[in-house]
Amino acid sequence: MNNVTLIPVAKPLIGAEEQAAVERVLHSGMLAQGPEVSAFEEEFAQHFGLGRACVAVNSGTSGLHLGLLSAGVGPGDEVIVPSFTFAGTANAVALTGATPVFADIDPDTFCLDPASVAERVTDRTVGIMPVHLYGHPADMPRLQSLAERHGLQVFEDAAQAHGASLNGTPVGAFGSFGMFSLYPTKNMTSGEGGMVSVASREVEQLLRLYRNQGMTRPYQNEIVGFNARMTDLHAAIGRVQLTKVSTWTRVRQENAAFLSAHLEGLVTPSTAPRAVHVYHQYTVRVPDDRDGVARTLRDEHGIGTGLFYPVPSHRLPSFCSTAELPETERAAKECLSLPVHPAVSGRDLERVVTAVNAVARAGAAR
Repeated sequence: MNNVTLIPVAKPLIGAEEQAAVERVLHSGMLAQGPEVSAFEEEFAQHFGLGRACVAVNSGTSGLHLGLLSAGVGPGDEVIVPSFTFAGTANAVALTGATPVFADIDPDTFCLDPASVAERVTDRTVGIMPVHLYGHPADMPRLQSLAERHGLQVFEDAAQAHGASLNGTPVGAFGSFGMFSLYPTKNMTSGEGGMVSVASREVEQLLRLYRNQGMTRPYQNEIVGFNARMTDLHAAIGRVQLTKVSTWTRVRQENAAFLSAHLEGLVTPSTAPRAVHVYHQYTVRVPDDRDGVARTLRDEHGIGTGLFYPVPSHRLPSFCSTAELPETERAAKECLSLPVHPAVSGRDLERVVTAVNAVARAGAAR
């Protein structure tokens, strides 16, 4: 690599304001779920224009798990999910006692293919859980139409899609609930955590019970619950990040536009009509020797890349599904994510383009 500084594929952005917010909470003495969490919930809903209540939890996976439980999903039920995503999506379904049923993806957006979903609806299906993968919204109108036709609920995994929208509606405002991850490498972070937007008062109340040992009043446990609370320390970080995420999103979109305009010989990301893509990842397709290209970019050019997701969920030992998902299998072999996050400078972008184009030309010449 000739001592070239590595350009990472993801990088948390934590500054003096976040540090000051944590210090403020430490001095307050109120460290667990308290006023910072309540304020964060209200500000998150308002910032992204969700028009519904939000409930903060300790992780994105907890948000999915408790959201599903609050929506009534349990043993004997089936929820249709994509396989081409992080295993946490299917894990959350399985943790309720329900069965995740894997469907294929649209090759352009990498999100659930409604036609594949339709083929998998049975009399046990209770819901569909699309993932707004890489920051691109799933085809919610078609999925909602399908759900209405079969009497199903829609649950949104918006872990990577803070601020994404479709036809003017923000993700997280379509389904019975929508979960946003606040993990360090997401478009915004609270250090760790999740935020769940909810469509009904009933689901909201159950979520608040499940996250806090089944109680909203001390020692008045109404249901069997979990300890999935967000701390005020994490909420304070999240509140600061809310003031920055819109600017960061614009930078991600500008960086993505630069890459798409200058990369050669690769299939670059597409955006559906009337969709707002927030580019959690900038993901291209490398049909030949994707893993070799990734190694060369790292070792010879100092360009970090991401392989999301080389083993689809339905092929994991934890699920071992026999589902035939050709577009999922193809994406798992071809997808490569390039640096697009706000810490990437103009000079970094030029380095990425020069390196990727050189590696692509060398591959074509072989």
